[in-house]
Amino acid sequence: MTSGPRTTTRPAAGALDPGTVAAIVEGRHDDPYAVLGVHRAAKGLIARAFVPGAEAVEALVDGKVVGTLERIDARGLFEGKLTLRKPRPIRLRVRNLHHTWEQGDPYSFGPVLGPMDDYFIGQGRHLRLFDRLGAHVMEHEGAIGVNFAVWAPSASRVSVVGDFNGWDGRRNVMRFRRDSGIWETFIPDLPPGTIYKYEILDKAGQPLPLKADPFAFQSELRPATGSIVARPFGHDWGDDDHRTHWSQTNPRREAVSIYEVHPGSWRRNSDGDFLTWDELADQLIPYVTDMGFTHIEFMPVSEHPYDPSWGYQTTGLYAPSARFGDPEGLARFIDGAHRAGIGVLLDWVPGHFPTDAHGLAMFDGTALYEHADPRKGFHPDWNTAIYNFGRTEVREFLINNALFWAERYHADGLRVDAVASMLYLDYSRKAGEWIPNETGGRENLEAISFLQDVNRELYRAHAGVMTMAEDSTAWPGVSMPVHEGGLGFGFKWNMGFMNDTLTYLSREAVHRKYHHHEMTFGTSYLFSENYVLPLSHDEVVHGKGTLLTKMSGDDWQKFATLRAYYAFMWGYPGKKLLFMGQEFAQRREWSEARALDWDLLDAPAHEGVRSLVRDLNRFYRGMPALHARDCEPEGFGWLLADETETSVYAWERRAPGAPPVVVVSNFTPVLREGYALPLPQDGDWAEMMNTDAAHYGGSNAGNGGRVRAKNGHATITLPPLATLYLTPITGAGREEPAS
Repeated sequence: MTSGPRTTTRPAAGALDPGTVAAIVEGRHDDPYAVLGVHRAAKGLIARAFVPGAEAVEALVDGKVVGTLERIDARGLFEGKLTLRKPRPIRLRVRNLHHTWEQGDPYSFGPVLGPMDDYFIGQGRHLRLFDRLGAHVMEHEGAIGVNFAVWAPSASRVSVVGDFNGWDGRRNVMRFRRDSGIWETFIPDLPPGTIYKYEILDKAGQPLPLKADPFAFQSELRPATGSIVARPFGHDWGDDDHRTHWSQTNPRREAVSIYEVHPGSWRRNSDGDFLTWDELADQLIPYVTDMGFTHIEFMPVSEHPYDPSWGYQTTGLYAPSARFGDPEGLARFIDGAHRAGIGVLLDWVPGHFPTDAHGLAMFDGTALYEHADPRKGFHPDWNTAIYNFGRTEVREFLINNALFWAERYHADGLRVDAVASMLYLDYSRKAGEWIPNETGGRENLEAISFLQDVNRELYRAHAGVMTMAEDSTAWPGVSMPVHEGGLGFGFKWNMGFMNDTLTYLSREAVHRKYHHHEMTFGTSYLFSENYVLPLSHDEVVHGKGTLLTKMSGDDWQKFATLRAYYAFMWGYPGKKLLFMGQEFAQRREWSEARALDWDLLDAPAHEGVRSLVRDLNRFYRGMPALHARDCEPEGFGWLLADETETSVYAWERRAPGAPPVVVVSNFTPVLREGYALPLPQDGDWAEMMNTDAAHYGGSNAGNGGRVRAKNGHATITLPPLATLYLTPITGAGREEPAS
């Protein structure tokens, strides 16, 4: 790499002054396209080429010599007349002491991007940036090659470097489009699989660390950090039925049961290495189908340098991680899941990014993607940079990325990480460490507008997609449409439900009567948003143990309480999310460095929990009362909310035209016989679910599969630490009890 001030010297027709020659061979010229390539001179056309190490260069068109270029500078600058009548791209036949080869001349090609690209980028309305920026294999002006384009408005020079040019930034300097701040160049002959980076000189001419492509569609496997020219995307999709179904339905009224997965640690192969996307498809899709989940949610699959970040500190938002094979492997996985009727959601991290030298930080020598002021641009919790949501090009970069995953990979939706950190300027900051907004408040108005734009564009462009906000605040209208003043998300994670219920169940059973409200408080805000009930990876890391170990009591009570809790949650209003391993009561805290403890399934207690989760998903999906009004108050009604002495809860779930389901939970280890339970109608009721059943690992107490209500009540047996589901046997929608 070279440094020094850039020159604006222009050559005379057919002649180069020493200053221009020096600028070209030292990589300091601000517009090498004005010097190199094919140009008109006083007596026809000439060509100039910079080929360090060459002894002789000829210009070719269609395999025929159209000119011999003479060396005019010993450092590798050649010039010669052409027999062509009109300018056109040429090839160069190059000879040195040992070899002869041909190469296309990139400087003889015109630009690929056009003025409309510049216009829409400047307006912030270019929603196809992933088709224009990055590295694209294409045919251009009769040649096959790769067009590179990158935004770096404050750079004095940007070059594409790689093995193909000896990582020499003087060889493939890019053309600067001043209206948009984008640099681009078409390099003929480069094949897919080429590893590259950008060599950037800041506005003072000083070299920066080599940068990966922000729009790279494929990356090297860590610890390498190069970008890779991806082959043209050509997956043949077969998921029309799946996508049509979700585009024509209201997900608020559908069963949505999500299995959250870290793809690097769900399972490993026999050597302990990551499974590829194809291996995951062979194993994970049938497993999820058998378990009855409707969706898989992957923790971030974008390229990231550090495994323990779990993908939440990404340096390659457009590139599926190389850990799991080629990028189209992810498409094959999602297509296979869709054909099996399983949706795929992706965790998405638009709130912050790591400051690795090869990444976005100080990309062109300025705070380009981030805020320059650390009071807005630095995240103290994660030592990361915060995107500048007020900058048009940064918003476009992120909005396009959301659209990219939905279009290119058919993702069914995005779960947006750390929304709370985006909404408030003082998030995790002390007084004096943040800057108020223009009205003097703490709300991040730029981030709010950005989130609204993302949701608006994503829902507009892709019917059937859904977005989910991980938000622990009381911000109003997170899942309210943008046109009604909301943020526009489809759903919001119900962090309050998770915190309250886990706190309650960690208490000794004898003390729970004093904290009865922890299980009922959530209904005071239950329908203020469209909620997902999350038992996510965040609850089983950082010394928190696992869901099983959070339950109080001895081992039998822990298993019984966990089973009762799962049935409580599956019967509670809201969509469901369960992190991998918790469906069979993983004992060890989760680590990204190893597979789940699948051998636990040899133990009946663990297999019993898994069997229960499978049945819960079956009931949840098959009984509209349990899902069709998850987000509406008419779908829920308390039957017993104040049984503090017995720690019993009971409610009814309802949906139009469907039989009701009554959920009853007993959170003490006391067998309660002759318990008076109010029921919404008289007659026989089937005991559809009993978490104390022997085949789940329970004591097998219960009601023999049925109870009878008379005068609005039934006298039932409540098993210890158990949840029951009851539904009418007679009338429309007749149900039979579970075997």
